[in-house]
Amino acid sequence: MSTTSTGTKPRLGFWQIWNMCFGFFGIQFGWSLQMGNMSAIYEYLGASPEQIPGLWLAAPMTGLIVQPISGYMIDRTWHPRLGRRRPYFLIGAILSSLALFVMPNASVIWMAAGTLWILDSCINISMEPFRAFVADNLDEKQRPFGFAMQSMFIGLASFIAGYLPQKLVEWFGVSRDKSGGAIPQNIMLSFYIGGAVFLISVLYTVFKSKEYPPADPDWKEKLNESGKGIGGGIKEIITSIKEMPDQMKRLALVNFLTWPGLFLMWFYYSTGVAADIFGGDPKNTSDVYTKGLEYANTTSAILNLVTFAFSFTLPFWVSKLGKKYTHTVCLLVGGAGLIMVNHIHDASLLYVAMGMVGIAWASILSMPYSMLAGCLPEGKIGIYMGIFNFFIVLPEIIASLFFGKIMENVLHNDRLLAVQIGGCLLCLAAVACAVIVKENKESA
Repeated sequence: MSTTSTGTKPRLGFWQIWNMCFGFFGIQFGWSLQMGNMSAIYEYLGASPEQIPGLWLAAPMTGLIVQPISGYMIDRTWHPRLGRRRPYFLIGAILSSLALFVMPNASVIWMAAGTLWILDSCINISMEPFRAFVADNLDEKQRPFGFAMQSMFIGLASFIAGYLPQKLVEWFGVSRDKSGGAIPQNIMLSFYIGGAVFLISVLYTVFKSKEYPPADPDWKEKLNESGKGIGGGIKEIITSIKEMPDQMKRLALVNFLTWPGLFLMWFYYSTGVAADIFGGDPKNTSDVYTKGLEYANTTSAILNLVTFAFSFTLPFWVSKLGKKYTHTVCLLVGGAGLIMVNHIHDASLLYVAMGMVGIAWASILSMPYSMLAGCLPEGKIGIYMGIFNFFIVLPEIIASLFFGKIMENVLHNDRLLAVQIGGCLLCLAAVACAVIVKENKESA
């Protein structure tokens, strides 16, 4: 695969884009198991609801450091066989798979939190280069489809991962018992399967896809002119932050409002359904709480099934509404879904609410990156994708540091009220997107 003499990128076929995005299936499979079960794992190990946000702090703190550094390194990498991005896919996949095998064997809270720290860092090492990979290999017209394909794999993987603990019980007779450990057997086995799926999926992309070689034979020397070594890397990251394109700043604000809403959902949705709707107690020997978690995970799986299906329609909506208004509408729909959760008494209606969130999730995973890619300089896509991640992890850090006190003193540990607040934040992000983001008419 190579560019033409004019530097233009050839149009790729469906299966070429499929191959380059398939690794996201495994990445999201592991990430969904983490996001859907970590709060429950903490509560199984004895954590109280107000402690949950703080226990998630390790992951975003690591991402804040890892992402820009890995982005800086990726932009300066070229392996003769694996290219620029694929070495990082591979390293991240191996380490993440190992962490997924360790996680369900945690016996105390600090061990689970430490493993989450490692796991989230390793997942990010694999995940962020995939964003740059699409931007590298596709031209402006094909990027919306490429990012939508990633969203499709994310939705499919999340759907399967959400159902996995329950189906292991129903189809294969795996026990929900803890069998002397802290974590139920079906959740343990789900993490083991996730580790295998993660590695196999990323290996498929590594060996079935290619990358463009640098068009400029002096690319590395030019990049290194901005600095060498650790000091040069830090200087380059700081300079890149100062020189962020205006469109990136606008999208950063939208992300900064969007992701706290998602974190509140991940912090409290599953445990809120189990405790407040099903009436379970994680400290009780009854399996009511576990059944409530499984039900919440199945509704989250429907969320991801909707994400999978809706991702196919995103290019159509972009052609009709443009990227920014497509994203605006999707955020509003998702925000309304999260607000609904706190007003539902019939558990079956959770499928409707989570389906609405699935529409937003499909857009969140693709539209900001599609709008961002067109405004980034070609030689710095990796580092800017890493910096863009700041505006995902910073809200999580803020939520982790401060929301526990709000949860305890203001919300009185009402988990589903916290989820409702998350819905309000998604609606606020939608307003920001409509008002401040600029539309590139040529790429809409």
